Amino acid sequence: MDSDEQTPLRERLVDAGVELVLAEGSGAVGLREIARRAGVSHGAPRRYFPTHRALLSAVARRGFEELAGRFAAVPAGDARVRVAGMARVYLGYAAERRGMFELMFRHDLLSSDGSEPDGPRLREATVPLFGELARLVGECTGDAERAPVVTAALWANLHGLAQLQGWGSTGLMLGEGREEELLAAVLTAHLGARP
Repeated sequence: MDSDEQTPLRERLVDAGVELVLAEGSGAVGLREIARRAGVSHGAPRRYFPTHRALLSAVARRGFEELAGRFAAVPAGDARVRVAGMARVYLGYAAERRGMFELMFRHDLLSSDGSEPDGPRLREATVPLFGELARLVGECTGDAERAPVVTAALWANLHGLAQLQGWGSTGLMLGEGREEELLAAVLTAHLGARP
């Protein structure tokens, strides 16, 4: 029995979707191509994913799980050190897994709330990540009440930075090799100057 036969078909389909997103971007993810890559008939994905949206959501959830694992591996330290580490992880993930990163935030294509039958509930994967970051931001700023808003602003800034870096724009603006300086400016803008 080969490894494909041992892996449940649903997981093989998600694996094929991840592979396709990483190789060709989120626009290339179709049920037929995923079925072909998984070595099954083109109708097989419908048994597990009643809609294209449900399959894309399962692939995106895998990305959030990967990102959560990377966040969990950030070394312990004070809150600001952890936020900086998580920011670096976020930017690194965006650079290394570009197609997945783009898909993960295309909520126009995804079922975020689990309204799709048997679809993954992306909020279950994303809310804890945001909550942990907000807790750390609250520690940094000393204002737990405003932490969710500050965290959303920080996340928006990091997401924009990830996009600009992916397009090569930051190097054009600042010259190469100034990524850490730019990240420090982003953190200071949202968390204040280091005491």
